[in-house]
Amino acid sequence: MGAGKRGVLTAAVTVVCAVTVLAVPGTAFAAPTPPPGPGTTASVTVVTSDVELEAVRKKLDNLYRAAAKATDEYNAAEEKARQQTAQVVRLAKKIVEGREKLDDLKDRAGAAAAAQYRGGGLPPEARLVLSDDPQDFLDGAGRVRQEQHATKGLLGEMTRTQRDLEEYAEDAREQMRKLEAGRKVKAAAQKRVEMQIEAAEKLEAELEQEEKERLARLERQAAARAQATWLSSGVLDELTSKATAQGREAVAYATAQIGKPYQWGAEGPNTFDCSGLTSQAWLAAGKTIPRTSQMQWQHLKRVDVEDMRPGDLIIYWADASHVGMYVGDGVMVHAPRPGRTVTLAGAGSMPILSVVRPDPAAE
Repeated sequence: MGAGKRGVLTAAVTVVCAVTVLAVPGTAFAAPTPPPGPGTTASVTVVTSDVELEAVRKKLDNLYRAAAKATDEYNAAEEKARQQTAQVVRLAKKIVEGREKLDDLKDRAGAAAAAQYRGGGLPPEARLVLSDDPQDFLDGAGRVRQEQHATKGLLGEMTRTQRDLEEYAEDAREQMRKLEAGRKVKAAAQKRVEMQIEAAEKLEAELEQEEKERLARLERQAAARAQATWLSSGVLDELTSKATAQGREAVAYATAQIGKPYQWGAEGPNTFDCSGLTSQAWLAAGKTIPRTSQMQWQHLKRVDVEDMRPGDLIIYWADASHVGMYVGDGVMVHAPRPGRTVTLAGAGSMPILSVVRPDPAAE
């Protein structure tokens, strides 16, 4: 790689690091060439060292982790918007039904008023006093009480219906305000996702093919070291838990997606993000779980790593920004990040925050 190329790489690293400057260690050079003859220009081949690529790898990890966190925020806003939209629809249905009921009550009240008008405008009590027939008086007294009770009930029902309509309308307005606020949160999260991914892709684009291959090797080596350290702790020595029936179904679904591309915000069937894969796998097993890795961590039952069984979800990083599904033998399946596909990986290849169980009540 020429000196100009190395400068572009260093500049790219500096640009994507918003608050730190990436220190570039010394560069390895090719063996010296004989002095150039008269009229010729000397050329030196510059090679990007593994130390420099390791710095790039860590920077890419940070960028993609930031994108994953923003993706979780986007997914949470999307899920909340779905719930709020459904609530608005329910309220709208109640408002329509309430208006129809109020119209019917008004018609009945109007009919009662018309009947009174046809009776000469006299209230029922007055017509009763003017009756000459004692039996009519007694029968009429009963009817008057019934009419008074019915009229009072009609007016009370109209008042309650009107009050309900006002409450439904206010609830609907509040849900619409929340929807609008949620749209802004989702848009901001989407912008952060796209910015982080764009910065990572720009950094990777500055690498030559050979450098990309070495970078991929460094990624595999880092994951292997983390997995080896995790296994050497003896965490699996006492692990005997077997999958439940639902757990086996969830694992079968998740592993059937191996090879499908990662796409942030996706829930399948052709692309997935990390929590889209795990939530859909458990949905296929007949269990609805929260949509995002953070909500899965917050709301599902936590279990010790030593007690985990296939189908359990492994939450990674301190901010719960990634999730995979344990499949057994120290291995998990996950949708890693943009540019990657659903794959198997060591369960300990990333820092584990917690293990959660979607079906704690199962035998």
